[in-house]
Amino acid sequence: MTTHADAAASIAQSTRRKRGFFHRGTLLALAAAAATSLGIWTVGDLPHAMPAYHGEVGGLAFSPYHRGESPENNQTPTDAEIRQDLRIASHVTHQIRTYTVAGGMAAIPALAEPYGLKVTLGAWLDRKLPGDEAEVRRLIATANANPDVQRVLVGNEVLLRDDLKPGQLIAYIEQVKAGVHVPVSTAEPWHVWLKYPALANSVDYITVHLLPYWEGVPVKQALHEVMARYDELHRAYPNKKIVIGEVGWPSNGVAVGGAVASRVNQAYFLRSFFRLAHARGLDYFVMEAFDQPWKTSFEGRVAGYWGMYDLDRHAKWAMTGPVTESPNWPFWAFAATAGAALLAWLLLSRRPDIKFPGKLMVAGLAQGFGATFALVLMAMCGKYLSVFAGFVWGGLAAGQALLLLLLMADSFELAETVFGTEKRRHPVIAPAAAGALLPKVSIHLPICNEPPAMVRQTLDALAKLDYPDYEVLVVDNNTTDPALWEPVAEHCARLGARFRFFHLGKWPGFKAGALNFALSETAADAEIIATLDSDYVVDADWLRCMAPQFADPRVGFVQSPQDYRDNDGSFFKRLMFWEYAGFFQLGMVTRNERNAIIQHGTMCLIRKSALTASGNWAEWTITEDAELGLRLFREGWEAVYSPKSFGRGVMPDDFAAFRKQRFRWAYGAMQILRGHAAAVFNPFNRELTLGQRWHFITGWLPWIGDGLGLAFLVMGLLWSIGLIVAPMRFEFPIVLFMLPSIGLFFFKIVQIFWLYASRVNCRPLDRAGAAIAGLALSHTIGKAVWKGLAIRSAPFLRTPKMENAPALVQGLVMAREELALLLLTWAAMIGVGWAHHLATPEAKLWCLVLLTQSLPYLAAVMVALVAAFPARVRKPAPAKVPAAALAALQFGAD
Repeated sequence: MTTHADAAASIAQSTRRKRGFFHRGTLLALAAAAATSLGIWTVGDLPHAMPAYHGEVGGLAFSPYHRGESPENNQTPTDAEIRQDLRIASHVTHQIRTYTVAGGMAAIPALAEPYGLKVTLGAWLDRKLPGDEAEVRRLIATANANPDVQRVLVGNEVLLRDDLKPGQLIAYIEQVKAGVHVPVSTAEPWHVWLKYPALANSVDYITVHLLPYWEGVPVKQALHEVMARYDELHRAYPNKKIVIGEVGWPSNGVAVGGAVASRVNQAYFLRSFFRLAHARGLDYFVMEAFDQPWKTSFEGRVAGYWGMYDLDRHAKWAMTGPVTESPNWPFWAFAATAGAALLAWLLLSRRPDIKFPGKLMVAGLAQGFGATFALVLMAMCGKYLSVFAGFVWGGLAAGQALLLLLLMADSFELAETVFGTEKRRHPVIAPAAAGALLPKVSIHLPICNEPPAMVRQTLDALAKLDYPDYEVLVVDNNTTDPALWEPVAEHCARLGARFRFFHLGKWPGFKAGALNFALSETAADAEIIATLDSDYVVDADWLRCMAPQFADPRVGFVQSPQDYRDNDGSFFKRLMFWEYAGFFQLGMVTRNERNAIIQHGTMCLIRKSALTASGNWAEWTITEDAELGLRLFREGWEAVYSPKSFGRGVMPDDFAAFRKQRFRWAYGAMQILRGHAAAVFNPFNRELTLGQRWHFITGWLPWIGDGLGLAFLVMGLLWSIGLIVAPMRFEFPIVLFMLPSIGLFFFKIVQIFWLYASRVNCRPLDRAGAAIAGLALSHTIGKAVWKGLAIRSAPFLRTPKMENAPALVQGLVMAREELALLLLTWAAMIGVGWAHHLATPEAKLWCLVLLTQSLPYLAAVMVALVAAFPARVRKPAPAKVPAAALAALQFGAD
């Protein structure tokens, strides 16, 4: 039944939403960010002025393979396709050169004759001698049969590839010279001709390849390099005619030293070369007429982008006028700008109270992230991708989209935390008045192999509660050593009838099983269930302050923070303390604004009727507390969160325990996402509000990001091996795939410091410590995410408390996986830097990516070592814990 309060709240919410959609500050921030983004797009793609050329191109290297065709799979072009290409070539030149007379390519001279094209006919030689001999015979026959063949080339870069010895190549040249009546040569780079004078003496003319891109020469100096090598060769062989067999620049691909492959650089180089070649009367062939992506399988990605025309036979640039790097950039710019503005508007319309700087930050970051993703998609559309490469690039693009979504969610959280001015759900937490009618509370305390002295502290604090009607049920499950549970049973008996103790022995369901047993033993008149961990010492007014929240019949559970009492001078525990504090003082407060908090297994009160009606505690997940909270939200219950602490427990004693606890949380989160996927992800399922759905997705998205980070690290290490051992076959990923991972890391650091500075009362050193502690868990969380998504069940991992401090060696052993990956990552970084001499921006950026990926592993090793050092201020040692308590790590409380 809808109450007047519900109706009033609904009207107020509708009014706020309408006001948020058209808030002037929001619209102004969106407009400013969009205008800035379009301005940056425009400046980044300004047309480049360069020399014009009005003459004819001297010649074109001609390979007529179309999309899907390759000599490697014997898919050769048809005569119609070859004619189409010859017609295009005839519009800009009067001569072409070919590379083989196999696979139907011997027909090119006959097909070229109607277009007035002269042919320099080539034969492809490699180390397969029978094939070479057949190719030479076809070359001779084709040259003699076609009058438009003006020259022949016996092999292409044969000595450069070391396919044949100089004597073998010279023998083939002599054989062809004896069989044809046109000049004969072979094609090699300039340094090969200088190295082998006998080869130069054997040919009628020298055919040299001058490709300054492969020399790493910047484009502005490339023309000088070409002519310097040409003149050097001319001085060495003054009586030989020199034909430049290949000269050009790629329009796409990785940089080589200072040589950057781009459309603008290709146009600049070739236009400048054409003018110079015309002035000096050079005989040359441009490398090449059409893009040939089939070459990428053995020459790398750049090999597919040397054509003056793209694979679809469209000219990449004109011979006159300015040239733009991305001619279709306006489409991508407007699409990215509009999409980013829409996303920012949808977010900011939910929080019109955010101050203008916060709105501008969200709108600006949305534009930056949108532009980044658009550039990734634009780069993909500009590549020739096979089906397999398409899947790979698609997967990488999806990963980048997820990272950018994570950055967007983080930026919005930052804005509403730092710049938000309204608190819509701010509960009044105050002790109930004396004599107030309060519901009976049944406190459930599950224990497993816990030190009796610690549990007695918890029970003594419960005995001092200032509350009229409550009971305490202590349920010990799966503890086999009587020395652990019998002292607790005796202590309960001493505390009186309020305290009841149950020893279950071997019991299914882990902690949830124990809680379900306690529920079955709960007093019939109890209305509220309270759950508490065995190490928590509660304040006397805990129930008196929190139980009154159930006066609102819509409230299903109330939660107060996890807090800790053993921040005793140990730097390790100080790191953990402030890392925990960030979530409970920041994340939970923000989530409470949308009724989307995470329920925790301690310091939580639950309406018993809601718990039993929803099916009790779930035994299929190892985080039964968070699962129950989500289930209650699906059923329409509300939650209340108090940022004030009412109880304090103890933190894990070492890094292994700290890591194990976080593994359980992350693994359980993935179990919950799988179990409640329909409610969380299905847009047609209305059980959760939009705000709740937002927080449960984006709240766990950083953990999914850690899972992606682990996958990217493994792929990065494997790819680095290829970059080191086979640098010609493995290329660096495009820059746009490397930047988001670096940006995410540094944005997270900035976000942590900013959020802590605004809401968490700690010193800068503690903020840094919290960031390091969080980073140290990245590997563990990443493993938990993948296991949680792939495996349906896992053992309940108990977090050990109050154990002896580890030795230094034990500290390193705790982080052995992280240490191994840290060393591997650093070795890969050094190896790539050494193999590629850090000569290109891609090499430097890849090493920076590896360095960034290594930092969480360095943090893990550092935290493990810090945990090995004794506390600066030591408290009296706790009572000795029996060996069984230290050995049992599978079951029990948080």
